[in-house]
Amino acid sequence: MEPLASRLRPKSFEDVYGQDHLIGPDGVLKKMIEKKKWLSFILYGPPGTGKTTIAQLFGELSHLDTYFFNASTDNKAKLKDILDMTAYHDVLIIIDEIHRMKTDIQDYLLPFLESGKAIMIGLTTLNPYQSINMAIRSRCHLYEVKSLTDDDIKKALMNGLRHLEVDIKITDDALQAIIRASNHEIRSALNLLESASFILDDGGTLTSNIVRKLAGKPQLSLDDKEDHYFEMLSALQKSIRGSDVDASLHYLARLITLGDLEVILRRLIVIAYEDIGLANPTMGQKVMAVYEAVKILGLPEARIPLSVLVVDMALSPKSNTAYTALNKALEDFQNGITGEIPKHVDNKYIRLHPEVYHYPHDDKGSINAQKYLPNEIINRRYYVPKFESAYESALGERKKIIDKLKGYITKEKTDK
Repeated sequence: MEPLASRLRPKSFEDVYGQDHLIGPDGVLKKMIEKKKWLSFILYGPPGTGKTTIAQLFGELSHLDTYFFNASTDNKAKLKDILDMTAYHDVLIIIDEIHRMKTDIQDYLLPFLESGKAIMIGLTTLNPYQSINMAIRSRCHLYEVKSLTDDDIKKALMNGLRHLEVDIKITDDALQAIIRASNHEIRSALNLLESASFILDDGGTLTSNIVRKLAGKPQLSLDDKEDHYFEMLSALQKSIRGSDVDASLHYLARLITLGDLEVILRRLIVIAYEDIGLANPTMGQKVMAVYEAVKILGLPEARIPLSVLVVDMALSPKSNTAYTALNKALEDFQNGITGEIPKHVDNKYIRLHPEVYHYPHDDKGSINAQKYLPNEIINRRYYVPKFESAYESALGERKKIIDKLKGYITKEKTDK
């Protein structure tokens, strides 16, 4: 029989979980289908969130002649065969791993996108602003496919229960165990549910103990109720942020025991930049070095570089000034607090009037009095340095000199 995950593959947008912002009643892709207006776009987001499914459904619902192209494995000859069909009718081309598309293939595709004879859906797990060539990116709309929530996976599992060959029950603990073990991927969650059903008879109950055994995780009692995986990640971050090295090692030990090194490393990267930041800016490099070491070593040896890193992070000075500064800037822009780019920063204007731009490197110390914020927010300040570490203290002193030279009005108080 066909696997459960395949049997439950969505047949309409309504069957897709967690992406209502794109394919819900007011979603932009749903509106394209309803109005028969086709635009090229790129779907980006984590694995297992539904990018390929959404693209396939879009192809079916649009009734366009749809072709698939993998930028990693397919060649220019295959793309040419597909695009030759535009001599007869418009085509939709779904390009998987679009971030791997070679330059010569991009160059061949671009004229077809510009003419509208080919509509493209690109798929990638990477940030398109960093990984996709500007020539392609500028001709597409970018839409994020969001990570699935616990509730999204739970809904999929409850639907899966109704399609199993046996009639079984499932405990709340078992649901949570599947959600964690599947790394929030619906296909993985359904595969685990189906495999669990093979060892149960009608009327049986799927428990968290069964799930753990099937998932290949050791059966652990990490606290009185459950292992609270994401709560432990949060506890690790809070312990490092709070400079409690022993608590940090305690939560690291609990997380290592579960064996998901990738999730631990991702969280440590976040901590390095969110919580330690400019107080110890080399920490990001240290985390990436440990990242490579852990990938080479695997468990159990991976615990050794992780222990060194977490001790270092917990005892390091902390600063979240860059993180909070960007949040303030984002909040302003999202609330409409912005303005026009000054002419002496605008490349289009500078090309016509090169004299308006002053090249800072022509000045001693590379500092000049020109201001670069829009006039409407000329005295807006986002970055407020801390003076608790030598590095950021030096940055703070330099900022004072720059602000004075530029004549900025500083309303915020520093932490000195």
